[in-house]
Amino acid sequence: MSWWEGNEETRLLIAPESGSSTGTGNVDGVMLSLKHPKSGNKACYFLNNGSLQELNWFKQSYGSWFLGDYVCQDGGLYIATAIDPVFLFLPIFDEARLKKNGDQGMFRSVDEILFVDNYPGYRHLLSVAEDCMQIVCEMKEVGSSKFFRLNDSKVLAWMCHKVYQLKTTLPTLDKNYGAQSEKDTLVEAVALLGEYLNEEPWVKLLCNHLKLDLRQAPEPSSHEFVPHFVETAPADQAKNNSNKKTSNSGKQAKKMKAETNSQNIKDMFRRVTRSGK
Repeated sequence: MSWWEGNEETRLLIAPESGSSTGTGNVDGVMLSLKHPKSGNKACYFLNNGSLQELNWFKQSYGSWFLGDYVCQDGGLYIATAIDPVFLFLPIFDEARLKKNGDQGMFRSVDEILFVDNYPGYRHLLSVAEDCMQIVCEMKEVGSSKFFRLNDSKVLAWMCHKVYQLKTTLPTLDKNYGAQSEKDTLVEAVALLGEYLNEEPWVKLLCNHLKLDLRQAPEPSSHEFVPHFVETAPADQAKNNSNKKTSNSGKQAKKMKAETNSQNIKDMFRRVTRSGK
């Protein structure tokens, strides 16, 4: 079953502006079904002008989104956020090493590495992988061919750079982040990376390097990925509710008013615009 089946109706896609295409041979403006780098489950991505973007579908029943001066009446839209392709390629390149008995594994071509059963979308990303994975791989050239092997030390350096980016950015996003201690901000930065990295070996390797124990971390701030909204009651339900006692209606109205001041929508947009991915 394809990711779009069951959602064939037209929806609005909000995507960041992409720069110039990197490399050659990419097919742009296409939806790709790829593995989520942490869970391994099927997820949807958008390749646009050489930039890979993660798609998330936000749905609000019985409501609308204000988009500038316009209203999206069904309340459903896709939001695409740029993602570092290294996150997506990391588990595939790790497995492709075929490490045995503590050795460093094999060098292999990108074309061979990205041949993933039941996921033909990776074939659109050959040049993207060849460009971006040099930062975390050793590379050998034989004639006109290039062969790659993931290097743990380079991956660690890349992860530390991501942590530094997040540590610098998080305090600028919200006053609650700004009030955190440096250690708490570090913990949150590592936890955010952990949403796209496997516990073994990458999160463990990063925590060992930073001398950090996530099990002793304080409770994280509440940032809902999918916002919770107060749903407007359908017309027939509203008609039935009109027969309720005045006292109950007054209490319900007061409760609804309090909930509509929720900051969850702010949290969602802060989440999808975070740096470091």
